[in-house]
Amino acid sequence: MIDQSGRVPSARRTNWAGNIAFGARHLHTPASVAELQDIVAAGTAVRALGTGHSFNTVADTSGDLVSVAGLPRSIEIDRETATATVGAGLRFGELTGTLHRSGFALHNLGSLPHISVAGACATGTHGSGVGNRSLAGAVRALELVTADGGLVTLERGDDDFAGAVVSLGALGVVTRLTLDLVPAFDVQQWVYEGLPREELLGRFDEVVSEAYSVSLFTSWRDDPVDQVWLKRRVAADGPLVAPRRWLGATLANGPRHPVPGMPAGHCTQQQGDAGPWHARLPHFRLEFTPSNGEELQSEYFVARRDAVAAYEALERIRGSIAPLLQICEIRTVAADDLWLSPAQGGDAVAFHFTWVPDTAAVTPVLGEIEEALAPFGARPHWGKVFTTEPGRLRELYHHYADFEALMTRFDPAGTFRNDFLARHFPRAGGGQAG
Repeated sequence: MIDQSGRVPSARRTNWAGNIAFGARHLHTPASVAELQDIVAAGTAVRALGTGHSFNTVADTSGDLVSVAGLPRSIEIDRETATATVGAGLRFGELTGTLHRSGFALHNLGSLPHISVAGACATGTHGSGVGNRSLAGAVRALELVTADGGLVTLERGDDDFAGAVVSLGALGVVTRLTLDLVPAFDVQQWVYEGLPREELLGRFDEVVSEAYSVSLFTSWRDDPVDQVWLKRRVAADGPLVAPRRWLGATLANGPRHPVPGMPAGHCTQQQGDAGPWHARLPHFRLEFTPSNGEELQSEYFVARRDAVAAYEALERIRGSIAPLLQICEIRTVAADDLWLSPAQGGDAVAFHFTWVPDTAAVTPVLGEIEEALAPFGARPHWGKVFTTEPGRLRELYHHYADFEALMTRFDPAGTFRNDFLARHFPRAGGGQAG
């Protein structure tokens, strides 16, 4: 688990939530890229581990688990190209302050700053905003150690780049990433409560376009949306004063946490107090355990044009969802061209479920959700729990076969192949699974 300081132990044996116990024979924390190259070259079953913020076996192996937390924690800012080249093991919360002090920002951040840059990009993790791509959308180049221990750099525009950014650790161990930067900016954050259902569904595009980043939180127990988090960029003419009422919702009279019963002090500053982008775009503060901590998570992406119909489909099964749910968050993600990104090819809306930590009870509900969202081609988040079959994934991802071929070419012996990859990409070459 994440300790009270918000740090993740580098030599961990479980994932963040504790629902997965890693089966690795050895856990390595190399201190240099050269040491990592030796480990990979000598291994037959190797997987990379970031901060462990996954809820399935995507990072598991029966062989050598390699934590990137010990790799050089470098941050190299290039002002001329407006990029930063960073060590893969850095957490976003360890990177963003340096960028801000240099006058730069990332285009967006996820809901928690505790996750590693490489791990978040490899699984298609995202923030929110109709104009904001996933975190992987900022990647301009990446360096990785391949199965033979060699070091390869891929840049945007290279033939393999679009398949290598969101790659689930299947092509190698990422050591550094080069990220696009934008000028630093300030953000104001407000929370509104009780958004009426008819306002949400009748004016969905208006609601999610109200701010730079918008998050909707619902327990699926009542018709109104419990909370709407609006994160607005501060304009040149200064901060705004939020109206007390907005589309029938009421401005919260104090700070809020999205999960009922959790301390609001764990969350980033609200009530319109302007502050740096990195201290407002995440929901949670680095020094505290994010969300609840005792939980499972699932997430499904549908085309933004289908958001209202998908919402109504989930409403019809809320009797199954609500008893096991801590909270559901709804966010928008702009389209990208990365092969395994859930937003590849079109603007998306993501329905994120934070569950009670009961796998046996949650799993059948996932089947109901996947059935309800099937007409909308719902793609699951690669790092969360889901039951979508491989054949269905092949239909949902236009570059699925291309990625299988890329895996075979980069890793013909299956050094990075594990049970998760063997199940979800069964036709890819490589004999190892473990």
